[in-house]
Amino acid sequence: MRPLNRKSDLERLLEAVSDSFDALRGGLTKGKVLKASLIAGGLAGLTAGSAGISSLRRREEGTGDDS
Repeated sequence: MRPLNRKSDLERLLEAVSDSFDALRGGLTKGKVLKASLIAGGLAGLTAGSAGISSLRRREEGTGDDS
């Protein structure tokens, strides 16, 4: 049986980011900074990957801005 208040992947990710920033405000330790930087790096990597995939799709479809 699944709980009714199950969180989506995005909600869990946002909660982890929020927790990391809250931890940074409480005091900077090496572990907390590392966790926050890993999350930020992961988000940047996902964004870059998404942009790359979109670019490839546009090239394969042959759509261009020839205006």
